[in-house]
Amino acid sequence: MNDLQRLKEMGITVWDVRRPECYPDVSPQPVSLPDDCKLLLVSESKPTEQEAWLFSKVLASMKLSVEQALHLPPQAVNLLGKHQLDWCWFAGTQDEDIRGVKRLTSPSLAALDNDQLAKKQLWQQIKQYES
Repeated sequence: MNDLQRLKEMGITVWDVRRPECYPDVSPQPVSLPDDCKLLLVSESKPTEQEAWLFSKVLASMKLSVEQALHLPPQAVNLLGKHQLDWCWFAGTQDEDIRGVKRLTSPSLAALDNDQLAKKQLWQQIKQYES
């Protein structure tokens, strides 16, 4: 059994791998999102339990539920296929061009949690789209 087969058995897809270039025989497949996914959080790490409260508050202000959001690491953004996204939130990573979405940028969720000015700027970005 090779490394890729082991990863598949563990439920790890190629785009989950930090260095997919280590697997030259595999061409990355486009990332497909569920139809009900309306917000994509692009960050180096998934929200921790501590950060989940802040994340849910931001989602609630957008009238979205946690079930309508998905996390994607920055290296997988260029693999994004067809989607029904309304929002893309780049937290602690570079803003990529994803057409047809409202974009938010902020420090990472861990940094945002303790930075009142950054929180205020994030809320302002959200309100800007409401007008």
